[in-house]
Amino acid sequence: MGGLAVIARQMGHQVSGSDQNVYPPMSTQLQEQGIELMNGYQPENLDGEPDLVIIGNALSRGNSEVEAVLNRGLSYISGPQWLADHVLHDKWVLGVAGTHGKTTTTSMLSWILEHQGYNPGFLIGGIPLNFGISARLGGGPENKSGFFVIEADEYDSAFFDKRSKFVHYRPRTAILNNLEFDHADIFLDLDAIKRQFHHLVRTIPGEGIIICPENDNNLKDTLNMGCWTPVANTSINGDALWNAHLIKADGSRYSVLFENLEQGIIDWTLTGEHNVYNALAAIVAASSIGILPKDAITALNQFKNVKRRMEVIANINGVTLYDDFAHHPTAIATTLDGLRKQVGQERIIAIVEPRSNTMRLGIHTQTLAESLNLADIAIIYQPQNLGWDLSAVQKHADNITIYSSLEDIIAKLKEEAELGGHYVLMSNGSFGGIYERLQAELSLENETSEET
Repeated sequence: MGGLAVIARQMGHQVSGSDQNVYPPMSTQLQEQGIELMNGYQPENLDGEPDLVIIGNALSRGNSEVEAVLNRGLSYISGPQWLADHVLHDKWVLGVAGTHGKTTTTSMLSWILEHQGYNPGFLIGGIPLNFGISARLGGGPENKSGFFVIEADEYDSAFFDKRSKFVHYRPRTAILNNLEFDHADIFLDLDAIKRQFHHLVRTIPGEGIIICPENDNNLKDTLNMGCWTPVANTSINGDALWNAHLIKADGSRYSVLFENLEQGIIDWTLTGEHNVYNALAAIVAASSIGILPKDAITALNQFKNVKRRMEVIANINGVTLYDDFAHHPTAIATTLDGLRKQVGQERIIAIVEPRSNTMRLGIHTQTLAESLNLADIAIIYQPQNLGWDLSAVQKHADNITIYSSLEDIIAKLKEEAELGGHYVLMSNGSFGGIYERLQAELSLENETSEET
């Protein structure tokens, strides 16, 4: 929604918006764009009689501002529908779908196009460090860029439109990163998600392209429901048309091959096989609009990642702090795997806030425990309103401790800091401000030690 606000502002509209909890980096981005932000939902926020209200999928009937929109007869629309009608209708859309990696892959692809002078429009669910902003209209003098890169989410569009967002986007180039069970608050089971992905597949032109890893059986099931578009597969140390050969096990250096011919070498700061797959998909997608693989690789070697994706936020007296936007056990596992391969036997402490709707429902009890296997110490935060007892997770692992207080977590991390290591703070929210509080406490502890 923040990205949509930015695009609407760039189109010349006066834009304001409401949200319950707004925190950096999105709050900062909106302020910098001159977008009025109102904290909390109130009917008074609509007193300016807006010409159009875009309603996000987090809101439902009973919300005071939603009720005011309906009672006053104001024009309203879902975000995906507004985007389709006013921005995407005349563009070559490059859509990035999947349970994991959407934000990072969309950022990579947008950067490749930018590096090659395409000036693409984009809408990303995070802030790429290469751009410093999550969305833009793109284009030339009349904002008529031919290309728009979009993070294509399977979540529903609005309380009045239960179709997945990505059905509105009609991409010509479609990346399907992976497919797992997620969003348990709206999808009954994995088959329900597969059906939504197939709705997306039905919209991709026969002259377009679908890009996906060859080893994802759930995507294979989806495509077997019917596919009318050429499919390009990717692999790591495999035999797909597009393949990556790992030079370093942590995924920080590898060669890219097309039909077994090397196209170039990626040597970057990112780690993890998931990011290798993300990069391969971005390279293939870029090739679909005429960008040579060697040029895409050159661009990716200058890619700076996305804020809150294993972002190093501090180095304090032998402790490295990372901020990672983890929302699913698979994302946690792949992130820790990449870090473990990078740091070897150095200590890793994972601190998790199970904040996503799926994790809050307790769907992934065993898989959450298993995802933390590579951490020397795993700490999971259990807030009072979580809705399920996290102690069930401890039955599946012996490295996990549950805390119901952020103060206790910070105290434990201060105690462990004497031995150094890598602290990975994992949450898709603000985590109660633990990032700033922990940095302050560790810095204070460091200053006290130096004085002593």
